[in-house]
Amino acid sequence: MSRNSVITSPFKIEFSFNSIIEKLEDFVENNLAFYTSNEQELLSEIDQYPEFRTGLTDIAIIQAHSDIIIELVHSYFPSSLSKNEIKAVTLPYTDVIINPTERLEAILESAGAGFEIELNKFSEHQFYILNCCLILNQYYGCKLEVNQPLFCEIPTADGIIKYYRTLYNIDFIKIYPMEHALSITDDDIEFLLNNYNNLDLWKEKFPANSWVLSGFAIVTLYDATVEHAVSLFKEKLSGLHLADFSQQVRSIFLSIYNISDIQVGFTIFNGYQNQFSRASFGHKMPSFILGDQINDQSAPAAICVHAYRSLIEEKARFVVSDTNAFLQLYPESNLVKCFAEGNFGSFILAPVVKNGKLLGVLELMGRRARDLHSVNANKLDVVMPFLTESVERLLTQVRDVSTAIIQEKYTSIHPSVYWKFQAQVQKHLYDHYDGKRYELDEIVFDDVFPLYGQIDIKGSSQARNRSVQNDLQLQLSTLNIILEIINQQSNKSLLGLEIQIKLFLQDLATPIRASTEQDILHYTEMHVHPLLKDINDVVTRTAVDSYFLNLQKEDGSFHFNRRQYEQTVSIINKAMAAIIDARQISAQAACVHYYERFKTDGIEHNLYIGPSISPIIEFDITALHDLRFWQIKVLCEMEKEHHRLIPFLPIPLMVTSLILVYNTRISIRFRMDEKRFDVDGSYNARYEIVKKRIDKACIKNTEERITQPGTIAIVYTTLEDENEYREYICRLQKENFLDKVVERLEVEDLQGISGLRALRVKIVH
Repeated sequence: MSRNSVITSPFKIEFSFNSIIEKLEDFVENNLAFYTSNEQELLSEIDQYPEFRTGLTDIAIIQAHSDIIIELVHSYFPSSLSKNEIKAVTLPYTDVIINPTERLEAILESAGAGFEIELNKFSEHQFYILNCCLILNQYYGCKLEVNQPLFCEIPTADGIIKYYRTLYNIDFIKIYPMEHALSITDDDIEFLLNNYNNLDLWKEKFPANSWVLSGFAIVTLYDATVEHAVSLFKEKLSGLHLADFSQQVRSIFLSIYNISDIQVGFTIFNGYQNQFSRASFGHKMPSFILGDQINDQSAPAAICVHAYRSLIEEKARFVVSDTNAFLQLYPESNLVKCFAEGNFGSFILAPVVKNGKLLGVLELMGRRARDLHSVNANKLDVVMPFLTESVERLLTQVRDVSTAIIQEKYTSIHPSVYWKFQAQVQKHLYDHYDGKRYELDEIVFDDVFPLYGQIDIKGSSQARNRSVQNDLQLQLSTLNIILEIINQQSNKSLLGLEIQIKLFLQDLATPIRASTEQDILHYTEMHVHPLLKDINDVVTRTAVDSYFLNLQKEDGSFHFNRRQYEQTVSIINKAMAAIIDARQISAQAACVHYYERFKTDGIEHNLYIGPSISPIIEFDITALHDLRFWQIKVLCEMEKEHHRLIPFLPIPLMVTSLILVYNTRISIRFRMDEKRFDVDGSYNARYEIVKKRIDKACIKNTEERITQPGTIAIVYTTLEDENEYREYICRLQKENFLDKVVERLEVEDLQGISGLRALRVKIVH
């Protein structure tokens, strides 16, 4: 009979008009005043088709006798309202349409010949249970609120989707059980109401085609496009990350405004900088204000004075119904000129404002003049509250993400200790709002165990000096040749310059001093380059231009070796940092601790663990042992990764690995002026002194450094420390990270520090 009648249902559906026929017979029998001969003729005709009483099930017969149906329901479809009302005869939850009003016929005709109306869209599950609930309400007297807003979608001739709410008058419907229908008890009803998702249970209690739905209904539609679009708009605003969000929002405004080629954009406003920027909500939204501009634009530059006054100063809509007419009055408006050049004949710019603060601008663009104007701009009133809340929420999310990135990339406030900073700030804000003056305290963590380790690039200073030396030698040699050419081409006396250049070259033949690079650069810039810039001779000019090109840091040959060195250090540091940062995720999950690392000529890291770092988790000394084992294993992984990288490095620089074992608890304090943690107190400062001096320390009574490429050195003070780390080494030997031979070394006495020992073992590559 219809799309939904194909879906399984507890009903056998019969189109019956017996209730109306009985009323007509009653009129005739009682000879009522408004009875006419037409009713008698209609009853005579109906007598030829008894199925109008008993029930029609063939859609073809229903359509063939639609003229009789029209006569039967004539009194419910006044001709005077046919052009205004949108209604027809149907059966509930089917798509059968009989006797549509003139307005409904026009709407369906506009939709096109191939369009088939779908009055209701239900899944099989929804459709079956909805019919069962109809039985419970009408036959068993239940009062189940199962009605939900029902909409159908009908396109216009322009392809714009219009949404219509469907309402049913079911006064002419009768429901009764067939012989094989099951009797439903109160317990059954209670059980069903608690098992909506169990479709099999509902089908068991209401078998298919075990009940009869007989009669007809009158469906009334009303245009609810705006209300439905607003509801849909609210739903889509929760999915701003969707790739097709822009197109979905455009289709919503298309329905609201009934304009087939309307365009929708959005632009963020930054009040602190007084500038516009593109929305960065995880999706692409066009910005017609910014147009092709990639970068943010200041508000005065992006919009005209009229738009600035409306949007920013008054926070009111800026509406132009005819861009060409506006430009005739205000030809200086670059914004409207750009819109007109973009073939937009009208537009609405609507400010999104929250608590007096402009958050952004919604842009509606019409292709033709008078598509958009100050009258239909008022339609935005129903959607702007939802848009405002969503934009504010998303801007807050963006700020939260920005704060997280700043915290991660620019400050040393690690997530493990962030809670204490939050507590301090909340205390500050609480007292501030209470009218009290409260100074932020310094953040201190007492009784923490420190762990220090480093991967140091061996000979990095010497390597940089060699790169500087080689670059400067090439630059000065080239400069010397140019000065000789100038001597030959002119009568200028350059003897003083040549002598100084040769002296510099002599200096570069020996190990470079700290000031050599600066001295050479200063001399050439002050005394040589001004002379070269005045050269006009063609031959010499070519050599001079080549010289200045080679001075470019980015790609000039006079910086080649320094670039090679910097690239090498950068590759090593990035690879090492990536490993320890990635391993931190699992380490933090296992035992909460404070972590910080620094990039120098290598990677240094500090770890602090103790009960004060995470007071909600009971501290166990095994967590310290686990973290120490994790540290030595990660350093081995970093060393192995460097070994893998050596063939790909511009300069084959080696690295050394070091761990400092410090078995005394210390305190660390966040230095407000430096925005970083440091040890607290003079006694604890000894730890920092040891850290700074051990990496260059030698084995006692030798000139051999304790740190050597391909090995890891573990510096400690007590036998207890040694035994603990020998256990870690043994575990890593079994995992094939470390060699079998373990060296036990005495560290030379350092200034103020003596008695240090070290274990050194080769790393298996």
